[in-house]
Amino acid sequence: MAAEKLRDLSQPIDVPLLDATVAAFYGTGSKEQRTAADQILRDLQNNPDMWLQVMHILQNTQNLNTKFFALQVLEGVIKYRWNALPLEQRDGMKNFISDIIVQLSGNEASFRMERLYVNKLNIILVQILKHEWPLRWRSFIPDLVSAAKTSETICENCMAILKLLSEEVFDFSRGEMTQQKIKELKQSLNSEFQLIHELCLYVLSASQRAELIRATLSTLHAFLSWIPLGYIFESPLLETLLKFFPLPVYRNLTLKCLIEVAALQFGDYYDTQYTKMYNIFMVQLQTILLPTTNIPEAYAQGSSEEQTFIQNLALFFTSFYKVHIRILESTQENIAALLSGLEYLINISYVDDTEVFKVCLDYWNILVSELFEPHRSLENPAAAATNMLGNQAPLMPPGMVDGLGSQLLQRRQLYAGPMSKLRTLMICRMAKPEEVLIIEDENGNIVRETLKDNDVLVQYKIMRETLIYLSHLDHDDTERQMLRKLSKQLGGEDWTWNNLNTLCWAIGSISGSMMEDQENRFLVMVIRDLLNLCEFTKGKDNKAVIASNIMYVVGQYPRFLRAHWKFLKTVVNKLFEFMHESHPGVQDMACDTFLKIVQKCKRKFVITQLGENEPFVSELLSGLSTTIVDLEPHQIHTFYESVGSMVQAESDSQKRDEYLQRLMHLPNQKWLEIIGQARQNVDFLKDHDVIRTVLNILQTNTSVASSLGTYFLPQISLIFLDMLNVYRMYSELISKSIAEGGPYASRTSFVKLLRSVKRETLKLIETFLDKAEDQPQIGKQFVPPMMDPVLGDYARNVPDARESEVLSLFATIVNKYKAAMVEDVPRIFEAVFQCTLEMITKNFEDYPEHRLKFFSLLCAIATHCFHALICLSSQQLKFVMDSIIWAFRHTERNIAETGLNLLLEMLKKFQATEFCNQFYRTYFLTIEQEIFAVLTDTFHKPGFKLHVLVLQHLFCLAETGALTEPLWDAATNPYPYPSNAAFVLEYTIKLLSTSFPNMTAAEVTQFVNGLFESTNDLSTFKNHIRDFLVQSKEFSAQDNKDLYAEEAAAQRERERQRMLSVPGLIAPSELQDEMLDS
Repeated sequence: MAAEKLRDLSQPIDVPLLDATVAAFYGTGSKEQRTAADQILRDLQNNPDMWLQVMHILQNTQNLNTKFFALQVLEGVIKYRWNALPLEQRDGMKNFISDIIVQLSGNEASFRMERLYVNKLNIILVQILKHEWPLRWRSFIPDLVSAAKTSETICENCMAILKLLSEEVFDFSRGEMTQQKIKELKQSLNSEFQLIHELCLYVLSASQRAELIRATLSTLHAFLSWIPLGYIFESPLLETLLKFFPLPVYRNLTLKCLIEVAALQFGDYYDTQYTKMYNIFMVQLQTILLPTTNIPEAYAQGSSEEQTFIQNLALFFTSFYKVHIRILESTQENIAALLSGLEYLINISYVDDTEVFKVCLDYWNILVSELFEPHRSLENPAAAATNMLGNQAPLMPPGMVDGLGSQLLQRRQLYAGPMSKLRTLMICRMAKPEEVLIIEDENGNIVRETLKDNDVLVQYKIMRETLIYLSHLDHDDTERQMLRKLSKQLGGEDWTWNNLNTLCWAIGSISGSMMEDQENRFLVMVIRDLLNLCEFTKGKDNKAVIASNIMYVVGQYPRFLRAHWKFLKTVVNKLFEFMHESHPGVQDMACDTFLKIVQKCKRKFVITQLGENEPFVSELLSGLSTTIVDLEPHQIHTFYESVGSMVQAESDSQKRDEYLQRLMHLPNQKWLEIIGQARQNVDFLKDHDVIRTVLNILQTNTSVASSLGTYFLPQISLIFLDMLNVYRMYSELISKSIAEGGPYASRTSFVKLLRSVKRETLKLIETFLDKAEDQPQIGKQFVPPMMDPVLGDYARNVPDARESEVLSLFATIVNKYKAAMVEDVPRIFEAVFQCTLEMITKNFEDYPEHRLKFFSLLCAIATHCFHALICLSSQQLKFVMDSIIWAFRHTERNIAETGLNLLLEMLKKFQATEFCNQFYRTYFLTIEQEIFAVLTDTFHKPGFKLHVLVLQHLFCLAETGALTEPLWDAATNPYPYPSNAAFVLEYTIKLLSTSFPNMTAAEVTQFVNGLFESTNDLSTFKNHIRDFLVQSKEFSAQDNKDLYAEEAAAQRERERQRMLSVPGLIAPSELQDEMLDS
């Protein structure tokens, strides 16, 4: 192929031939031609000398794709090798790129025609700037500004370059440049901004070209968030922007600039300018968008430009109010403008667009929490939720409360009108909670939800929190609005599925925010009305919607149900009624709600209530078979788990065992029948229907075991040994099928069914042992009989027939019985270790379940039975260490994390034993090398926190002298190092220098020294490594949030503590409140 001669870069490249090769790659020729062209272009791209041909190519080609190919080569060099190039080559390239940009943008026709090419050249120039400016190219900004004044098109392009530069430095720099470099560039931009500012103002006042003005507004928008404030408030900039706002062609760009100004946060120095800006803005807005406009309708019918205007308007109001709302609360004139703005924002909140609604909702959430928050510091937190300050005993001196309190009351008074409208909005638009399974599909049918919509769940959480604050601010108005809407539903004048749904979701979401007596009064009316509505409404779909709403509301108010037995009993009987309702989703929701209510009110069902002859649980058990007659197997399991919770609440052991016996009567009867038949003819157990029945019985047992815990002992003892026999028999059947039918046999429905029974058996035992209280005799009773049927069976089976649940079962056992298992560890090792490793170390994909569970088992052993690991032979210990390294190299996040946690556990445990020196001499360098390998691999970013902890542990060990013997091998390394720290320092420098040839020796040495200096300060150590990852260019231009994951987790915990302090923010149905039930 002629193109082969392109590979010879000793003379100028043949540009027409390169054009043809690029055309072949993008063209419609044969697959072979494309592949050959692709290979040549890749080789050229990877050739370190190719970049020297870039100027030659750009000067001689007319083909846009070829130009882009050349610029791609150049971009790679600038990113990774720029600082290593000789000075004259750097200057030559710099001047060449600048010249082409000026040449192309100096002429209107070429600038418009070559726009894509110019944009790419701008990006290349900014990449060069990141290295050269400010130190080696001090005159850049003055040069740029003077060039801009020579022609309007050059000026337009200069604006684009400045915008790119601002974005690179302020928006995309985290993880792209070191902290020091970011700081330098920010200072340079700040100090030279005077020139840019003058240029922008000059353009806006003098130019008539729409494109240039738009480009300038766009650049200003990028700059406004960081420039020194004087340039905004002590210059004509704001007035100029407000002049452009009424003009439709610049309206959205100007509004974006105003949003940036509105969002600035600093002291109160410029309050007057802000007030003036807001008032002028409101006057202009009222002529552009009349206050009487129906905004949702206008939005639905508007052009995309008009829709963007409404979105920007929402952003302007929310940004301004977040920071500056208080300065508008001073004079009557300002208050009128403020209330007018809030009215606009409430109307915009009704727009049928998720993104617009999210912007508004976020702000409403902030405003209501601000109006409520001081409330908590002034009142007794335990009763923090009455309507106003007057009816609580204050915790502070009266004067203090009067001073603060009257201010607060005035502020709330000021917002009372908008807050009432906001309640109406929240009730109308309430998002669907997770518990509701019944939805309206796009065809208007009521169906069972199949997929959870995470966006809706996030929205629900914010709306719920907002509504709880609104309820705290004025319980009476909240109650009044909700009851008024409900009576309209009953009267039929406002009846739609959506109206009833949003109302009931809102009612359910404010649970816990009212005082108990008010909540009781409110709920009595709500539940009564909903039950009436259910009685007299006709139509299957209507009934399903009402049923789902009744279930959701009652599930949210456990406190009310605990206090009102009659209501609780009515509600539960209503749920039993819904369990016979065949509409999709209703039965599921009935079973889920029943479980939720029982878990919160279980004591109520085991005591004999006033006017009853026996406890409710006894009555329920008598009619059990008719209650569950219409339920599917998975629903029956949930039902059994619920009744198990009731039984668990009975404190009299004799009664409890009797209830358990009655509860398990049906499954036990069936089980004994099957086992009896099997004793006469073992083939009976091979029938498909029988296998399904066995599976179902085991699942029912697991459900009850999960809620009964230790008290499940009499039941499991009854079936345990027969169950192990069935397990053994099914296991032999599976092995036989796979041996005879080959690997495909494992996918047949028969083998899958048999394996389900085995898995469920293991799950049942694991659930029971996990939930049972730590009673050693339970372990002694159940663990030894399982050794051969379960562990021996695992070892004997072919890989495809091994159940990963065996590994998780023994992990649970070791975690539960801890050191008592030490003697059994060798037996466990022998059965599972070697054979599982062979299954999972062939690649990273096969047997994913076994991988995670295998490392969880290892983790349990290392944590609780470490002594057993010390007793392993060095060959076996090597196996363990190799498998840990294998785990943390894994790209599957949870496996890698388990491996790293296990490694940390092992490192700490070995440090405390007499084998410390021996262990670290063998594994220190291997671990360090492997951790650096994953640390600098972008696939392993989520493990960053743990990588850092392992390295910190290793460097601490080396530096503190905890290791008393040398880490180096004296035989191969005759030079004696003064200490382990000196050896590790030199070893690490060598390791990183060979791995990252693009970094200078000085940079690597500085990094490694920095690690040793910061071993005792984790956050410095971590930042040091983050900077190294950026310098080594391994992590540039990617999403680096995983490197900051730990900081994000701390923020989440603070948020939870805040929510716990406001009644109702964490739903009563989610709180762990075992006590309240007595």
